[in-house]
Amino acid sequence: MTLTPKRILASSGGFISTPGLWGVMRPGGIMLEALRLSGQDRPRVCLVLTASGDSPEYLAGMYSALANAGCEADHLALFTQPNRPVSEAIGRADVVWVGGGSVANLLALWSLHGVGDAMREAWERGAILAGVSAGSICWHVGGPTDSFGAKLKVVTNGLGLLPYGNGVHYDSEAGRRPLLHELVKAQTLPTSYATDDGIGILYEGTEPVAVISDAAGATDSGPAAYRVELVDGEIIETRLGIGPIT
Repeated sequence: MTLTPKRILASSGGFISTPGLWGVMRPGGIMLEALRLSGQDRPRVCLVLTASGDSPEYLAGMYSALANAGCEADHLALFTQPNRPVSEAIGRADVVWVGGGSVANLLALWSLHGVGDAMREAWERGAILAGVSAGSICWHVGGPTDSFGAKLKVVTNGLGLLPYGNGVHYDSEAGRRPLLHELVKAQTLPTSYATDDGIGILYEGTEPVAVISDAAGATDSGPAAYRVELVDGEIIETRLGIGPIT
């Protein structure tokens, strides 16, 4: 009997601009890999945009982006009340995509509505859990966030499916890298993984196994992922280029 692997694709990307069409998004390499990993000819995708307050504009953009991606898109909304039973929405999904916004608010609402339990059950049955920014931090122990205002702070009440800290937008928001270093050094967060914009990390079980880019033909000289760990009292940051993590 072959067991279905548990997979999470945590990212600072997932969708990219369509050339010549301002503001129109399409799946990037990260989202396309999530769809492929599902193993389904027409995977069922559940969009979960809690972190943006279930923004109608954001949701419409996601539906539009997935219209020609060969999948069946649906969504779970929690504002102002759940649009359907949480276990039903998450339970039928082959891929769950969690959008960006406030990870602190996301975790609070998920706790109230039992979303975390549903996500764990989906992960354990082999659904692909994926997302961007808040939708990346949520799977981990926690990470730096702007959920509380302009000054970055830390959340440590993530779902913990992955036993690491997480840093997002590592190359585009200057305060995130030094804060992640501080948090790991103080042992507020454990060993952590971070992604530049347009980069995702694929985990199988709890092990990071590959770095994936939204950009076709991406090379190791461009955006990357990173492991940040405390070794003999000092922070060591290791750059992880595109491809398998060795």
